[in-house]
Amino acid sequence: MTKKHESVFDMDFTKMMAEFRLPQVDVEALVAAQRKNIESLSTANKLALEGMQAVAKRNMEIMQSTLADLTEAMKTLAAAEAPQAKAAKQAELMKASYEKAVQNIRELQDMIQKMSGEAMNVLNKRIAEALEEVKAMMEKAKG
Repeated sequence: MTKKHESVFDMDFTKMMAEFRLPQVDVEALVAAQRKNIESLSTANKLALEGMQAVAKRNMEIMQSTLADLTEAMKTLAAAEAPQAKAAKQAELMKASYEKAVQNIRELQDMIQKMSGEAMNVLNKRIAEALEEVKAMMEKAKG
C-alpha cells in the first residue's frame, strides 16, 4: 500500500520543529555583550577624540611658537650689517628651525601613536572578552 502524501496545510509544523535540536540562545547574554561592545566603542572613540584634540592644540601651539620664532629671526637678520654675517646668521637660523621642526614632528607623532594605541587597547581587550563569552556560551549550549 502506498503512503498518501500530505499537503502543506495538513502538516504539523510544531511537531516537525520539536524534532530539530537548536541550541538555546541566551538573549540576555547577547544583549549584555552588545552593550559591552557599544561601551568599548564609545570609550575608544572618546579616547581618540581627546587625543586628536590634544594633537590639534599642540599643533596650534607649535604654529604660534614658529611664527614668534620667525618674527625674531627677521629682526635678527635685519640687525646684521655685513652680507657675510647675514648669510652665517641665516644658515644658523635655518639649522635651528629644521631641528625644531623635526622635534615637533616627532612629538606630534608620539602623541598620535599613544592616542591610537590607547584606543586600540580598549578594542582589543573587548574583542578578547567577546571571544571568551562566545566560547562560554558554546560550552553552555553543549552541556
